[in-house]
Amino acid sequence: MTDGPAAGSTLAVRARNLTRTFASGVGVHDVDLDVKAGTIFGFIGPSGSGKTTTVRLLTGVLAPDEGELTVLGSRPVDFDRAERTQLGYLPQASVLYPDLSLWENLGFCASLFGMPWRGRRRRMEEVIDLVELTDARSRLMRHASTGMQRRLSLAATLIHDPDFLLLDEPTAGIDPVLRRKFWDHFANLRDQGRTFFITTQYVGEAAFCDLVGVLAHGRLLTVDTPEGLRRQAFGGDVVDVSLASPISAVDLEEMVQTAAAARSQRIGPATIRLTVENAGDVAPVVSSWALDKGIDIEAVDQFLPPFDDVFVELVSRLAPSYGNLQ
Repeated sequence: MTDGPAAGSTLAVRARNLTRTFASGVGVHDVDLDVKAGTIFGFIGPSGSGKTTTVRLLTGVLAPDEGELTVLGSRPVDFDRAERTQLGYLPQASVLYPDLSLWENLGFCASLFGMPWRGRRRRMEEVIDLVELTDARSRLMRHASTGMQRRLSLAATLIHDPDFLLLDEPTAGIDPVLRRKFWDHFANLRDQGRTFFITTQYVGEAAFCDLVGVLAHGRLLTVDTPEGLRRQAFGGDVVDVSLASPISAVDLEEMVQTAAAARSQRIGPATIRLTVENAGDVAPVVSSWALDKGIDIEAVDQFLPPFDDVFVELVSRLAPSYGNLQ
């Protein structure tokens, strides 16, 4: 599914024919994947498609039935203590202690990673501020909302400043403003050389990733940049041509041929959506054609389909038997 890393790059994850199947038949099958160090890799797929299973394989919690897998150069099931401290793992379910306060839970996690007393408190204050829980630090975990528990779990994952972060739906239950703050922080850590492997239920968050893998039926359908996924889903760039008034079917056919569009769709009385090879080449060509025809064009704008639509198109095209995508 991948073209391989660029020359001289370092791989954080290398998987070949990675397979783990459960008694029910679900799992992941024949996954080939390269994730370069210093990138944000997003993993999207329908519920039950195998995202969490893949994350557990990457942490060494599960062992593969078949295939090869290395993370940071080692097999996850063979990680020693030092190698595990390079990882930050955020599971979907909270594993923190309900009868400790948020601050005490964070301090306990810091101690698990052997963080020295000198500097520990400062680091704890940094991460609890990041997740906006400073004012609630004394609250018992069992009295915290689900969203607050999720935010503290993320802080606990970041506390020891790991090199490789495996985050299983890190922004589930988080409000949109705070979700964007988290993604900005992830990008900042990525720029410092950290690597992220992130599953998400918010398909639109794929836009924040460097590369995105699409999973369905436990199989990796494709890996590409966010823009590359859009082009795969819709067969090219998408452009909206806004006209001053509706045009005839004959003129529409001429416009499609002039723009060399693969597809066309009327999305309003006087707006035509075209799928073309390169959006940047369309405006001058269509504008010149319209001028010759005496047709008034108000605007030619590239349309960026939302990633929810991209995801549905990709899964429908690459895994047509999937059926219900909810």
